[in-house]
Amino acid sequence: MARTLILPFEHPDRPSLALAPMAGITDRVFRDLCRENGADYAVSEMVASKKHLWQSSKSATRHADQTEASPRMVQLLGTEPSELVEAALWQQSQGADVIDLNMGCPAKKVCDVAAGSALMADPERVSAIFNALVTALDIPVTVKIRTGVDKDHINALEIAQLAQQQGLKAVTLHGRTRADKFQGQAEYDTIQTVTQTVTLPIIANGDICHPNDADFVLEYTGANGLMIGRAAQGYPWIFREIRHYLTHKTQMPSPTRDEFRDVMIRHFVGLASLYGAEHGFKLARKHLGWYSQHLPEGATLRQAFNALNTTQAQLDLVNRYFDALPIQ
Repeated sequence: MARTLILPFEHPDRPSLALAPMAGITDRVFRDLCRENGADYAVSEMVASKKHLWQSSKSATRHADQTEASPRMVQLLGTEPSELVEAALWQQSQGADVIDLNMGCPAKKVCDVAAGSALMADPERVSAIFNALVTALDIPVTVKIRTGVDKDHINALEIAQLAQQQGLKAVTLHGRTRADKFQGQAEYDTIQTVTQTVTLPIIANGDICHPNDADFVLEYTGANGLMIGRAAQGYPWIFREIRHYLTHKTQMPSPTRDEFRDVMIRHFVGLASLYGAEHGFKLARKHLGWYSQHLPEGATLRQAFNALNTTQAQLDLVNRYFDALPIQ
């Protein structure tokens, strides 16, 4: 029996706010922090569909987990319908509420095997993948795409129409081509065209860094929701700030230093718990780099933090740093 689940982007009067899947960044720990600070949902880091890869130790932290808040959305990467179906069915059995197909990653190692955004060049295969997943699963299927392979081959509308025909529940559209990678400015005209043409919920993605960006993109494109990626790095409060602006048309105050301290401590403790003492402190370094961009004397903090080799030493440094700041 198919599961019944109203997804955030299906609400007609409330645009959804989502955390984008980013490999090596949006693990369970960070997803929880973003949800606590206003994200309606968060998509997992991508998991390869090939069985020997999705059963690897690297993928072990990326699978569905019923202790995580719903909706639990797992993003799969692959090119073979049968492999994707097998991986999706396993994720469904582990508690996934939604399967999201990665057709947006522009990384060379992904596109070299015709996966990620390279799939945009093969609509026939895309259609077969969509059909296989929707037919096999009891849970919704969504897809994240780009505008096309390059500026001479913009086909996001064609892919979105295939998604609608095959019964997917939503399309997230990044306003860049595969060739653009993350360079230049995202464009929203293609997102507007897709939104005006298909009836599926469309989630806009790309260069949404501030609450006023969010307001503009929603108004311009008519999208049903927004997906935030790089702007959330080191700043999970971006979601509550966007929601406040969309609701009240005013900027809410920035997070306090106590909020920064609390979130950073919980983040770094969570990384040590998830990845173990040998790896957690290493992953904390890149997150501290992003947090520090929003803090006074952040470069000095970052330099000292990166020299430390245990989570406890990092936590002690963070506490000393905040204790030494002048009272606000």
